[in-house]
Amino acid sequence: MTISNIKTLIQSYYKDAFVLLLIITVGWVLLYRVISPPFTLQMLTRMAVDDGELKYEYVPSHKISPYLKVCAMASEDQNLPFHSGMDIEAIQKAMHVNKKGKKIFGASTISQQVSKNVFLFPQRSYIRKALEVYFTLWIETLWPKEKILEMYLNVAEMGTLVFGAEAASQTFFNKSASKINLRESATIIAVLPSPRKYKVKNPGSYVSERQSEITKLYHSLDGTHYLRELYLKSDKSLYDFSKY
Repeated sequence: MTISNIKTLIQSYYKDAFVLLLIITVGWVLLYRVISPPFTLQMLTRMAVDDGELKYEYVPSHKISPYLKVCAMASEDQNLPFHSGMDIEAIQKAMHVNKKGKKIFGASTISQQVSKNVFLFPQRSYIRKALEVYFTLWIETLWPKEKILEMYLNVAEMGTLVFGAEAASQTFFNKSASKINLRESATIIAVLPSPRKYKVKNPGSYVSERQSEITKLYHSLDGTHYLRELYLKSDKSLYDFSKY
């Protein structure tokens, strides 16, 4: 076999591998557009290191309190209805502040957090970050915004072995996710930076302060009226599965 033939075989192998990877990943994203994930890699990781029983129940968007939806966007990603997966302004701001040795929250959009929480492993690395960007682009292309927010609120870690709005609402407030009020919603979102450190029940000064800030942000966005922008954006999804 000549060197030229070897090079051709190698090129063909990498091309086939790339196509296969593309089919698998895009199919995975499309699958979760129509069904809920039974678990995530992050859930499996937590089950391996934490004692207790996993609490996770996926619920559709209409069974999640509008207060919780707006609080999530107010705190984590106010531009969710408008960006295409990346908030360039927030990223540039984070890079500027990090040069000074400080830390800023909010550079990752909700879409990026969905990519990380649903499809990837909970580990910091350049490879994972690149994959996060890759999955984010497909999520933004194939899912409507409403689905992105729904997925985020269902798989986000909200306590030790507590994942998603329904599990958090039942665990901390003994009610369904559709019934929680503004104060309760703001408290749940307030612990998201570190849900295994901060507590929804008997919150400390940090969580109480964040709860107050999120409540103010909620009102500054015109409350649940902000969801109108989300639904308008959702209607522009490339694939509207409700028609099929």
